[in-house]
Amino acid sequence: MNGKILVIEDDDLVNQMIVHQLVNMGHTAVGVNSLGLARKYLDKHEPDLIISDMRLPDGDCIHELPTFIESQPVIVLTAYGTVQNAVEAIHAGAAHYLTKPVSPEELTLIVQRVLEAAALEADHKFCKSRMKAHNDKHPFMIGQSPALEQAKELIDAVAPSDMNVLILGESGAGKELVARAIHEQSLRAEKNFVAVDCCTLQESLFESELFGHEKGSFTGADGKKKGLIEGASGGTLFLDEIGEIPPVIQAKLLRVLETGKFRRVGGTLDLISDVRIVAATNRDLKKMSESDDFRADLYYRLDAFSIYTPPLRERRDDIPFLVEHFIRNHTFSMCVKKTVAKEAMRKLISYDWPGNVRELKNMVERAIILSRKSKIIRGQHFNLKGCEQGKHGFQLDIPAGEDPTLEEIEASYLKLLLEKHAGHRTTIAQVMGVSERQVYRLIRKYKLIEEETQSQINYQRRSSDIAEQTGV
Repeated sequence: MNGKILVIEDDDLVNQMIVHQLVNMGHTAVGVNSLGLARKYLDKHEPDLIISDMRLPDGDCIHELPTFIESQPVIVLTAYGTVQNAVEAIHAGAAHYLTKPVSPEELTLIVQRVLEAAALEADHKFCKSRMKAHNDKHPFMIGQSPALEQAKELIDAVAPSDMNVLILGESGAGKELVARAIHEQSLRAEKNFVAVDCCTLQESLFESELFGHEKGSFTGADGKKKGLIEGASGGTLFLDEIGEIPPVIQAKLLRVLETGKFRRVGGTLDLISDVRIVAATNRDLKKMSESDDFRADLYYRLDAFSIYTPPLRERRDDIPFLVEHFIRNHTFSMCVKKTVAKEAMRKLISYDWPGNVRELKNMVERAIILSRKSKIIRGQHFNLKGCEQGKHGFQLDIPAGEDPTLEEIEASYLKLLLEKHAGHRTTIAQVMGVSERQVYRLIRKYKLIEEETQSQINYQRRSSDIAEQTGV
């Protein structure tokens, strides 16, 4: 297989010979003589393979390996006397090494082998991720954060029963995905899952859509029509944004929940409802019931078991998983396998996402389009101008009146991140651009254990409130 190859070698003669040999093999090859020029080239191009000398005028190749191997395999060039260093490079992640002078036969064999291995590895990762998604107990719930695990536990607990469920959460947080997960794990999984957006149906048509109508029951009713409750018979009826339904429908829905019976519009026959109702809302139904904006008896019927869907800002650890999922499963272009640069991922993680998962999905899909044939999605491909933390940036807690020391700024910044990210050290490490071990050191250095613990307690308190309501 042919590919685009970057050769980094400071000996111009050796560089030209290798490039010439690669071109004769059918590859597209470019040669540079320093790491600085290599970085400039990689800012604009994405080769399939890098061949680099160990020692270069402006640095050591082994120090650049972690950055290089993020996007492509690396073959290290070395002289006979430095084979031990080449072995060290293999341990650091290089795909192979070649000793100079390089023979055309060996170059052909090793380059072809590394390119084929990289293609096989990419295919293997893709198939493995597909199989994992297929076998996942929660195929609709992407992520591993504590907040999401809490929701999954509640889904596992209630799904096998036939209890009606109320899903709480902000718009775009994934309430319908929770409803689908409940349906897929229930005994009704083989039957229909019917979703109704209560915001979009006109009040005059709502009753007809939900319960159906008889012929001649109103102008335009030219025939009998079954409603969505009958369409979901044996399965699950998902009522999204149930706080928007009119009072008349609330009363009739309450009758369905209490008696399991309903009538079509214009009908006189009581029909039996064999349907599980899962409702969702981004509004405070309890307050609405107290102010008579929502029937209290219907609210308590629906709230027998509730699940809180955490907003994305409470599950930042899941953002890399969600981004990977959206990239892997977008439908408008599958010609280029893409990844997100670390600097861009840090910005995504630090943003508060008022539009939640829906906003993240839209932004990732937009970035896929803007990045075109590039394999790497960078910060400029995201609309991050709207992702600022406010006009004045972060408000650090530092003493007024004196110029703060660097340590005071660092301690204040770390304290802010501990509070903002609920003490999630992995997320904080990604935002700061340091290792998780370094975050541990900084927490101990600035004696911020109490702030970290309090952040985790605040999160656990929110989770336990939901668990206490449901008995899980």
